Amino acid sequence: MTPEETLTRISRQITACQQCDLHYSRKLAVPGEGPANAQIILIGEGPGFYENEQGRPFVGAAGSFLDELLARAGLKREEVFITNVVKCRPPGNRDPLPEELAACRDYLESQIAAINPQIIVTLGRFSMAMYFPLARIGSAHGQPATVNGRLVVPMYHPAAALHQPALKSTVERDFTRLGELIKQHVPARPVGFSKPDDPVDPEENATQLSLF
Repeated sequence: MTPEETLTRISRQITACQQCDLHYSRKLAVPGEGPANAQIILIGEGPGFYENEQGRPFVGAAGSFLDELLARAGLKREEVFITNVVKCRPPGNRDPLPEELAACRDYLESQIAAINPQIIVTLGRFSMAMYFPLARIGSAHGQPATVNGRLVVPMYHPAAALHQPALKSTVERDFTRLGELIKQHVPARPVGFSKPDDPVDPEENATQLSLF
């Protein structure tokens, strides 16, 4: 099975998933989108109102800001795979519960395995906790580490900068440095954009890098 076929299969499973209570209130599940051979995966927290309406990740105000941040890193949205730790919207945009995170964990890990990226960028506390469960985002943001052979870069969630304007310059600076990191660690390879319905152990061995 090709990576594209694997991602399509996972997306269909997510769309029909009933493993936690979030399926009762969702309008559309949000599996994620991007090229199957993306060098970079961005992992957010969970779908919001607009994502729940459209079935796509980061399409609201935070998504517009994310597009700006990606440009700072020399990236376009169609070059990266974007998803979340939970694939359905928590009611009222509340934090995802442990059982909801657990229900989606296999989906996320299967997506990562299929894509096999060079870099994983975590956006917010909950995705960061997958790789750095004891870290605080206020001190860990922007600090890359190698985890199980991949470079993982924890970042503030774009929405955090919208809610706390004092964070905006910090988030922008982190993404500018991400661009420098990509140039050092990611060989160029062609990518193609695909939406999910197109037919087509975490902290172990983590080593902090001194790049930033």
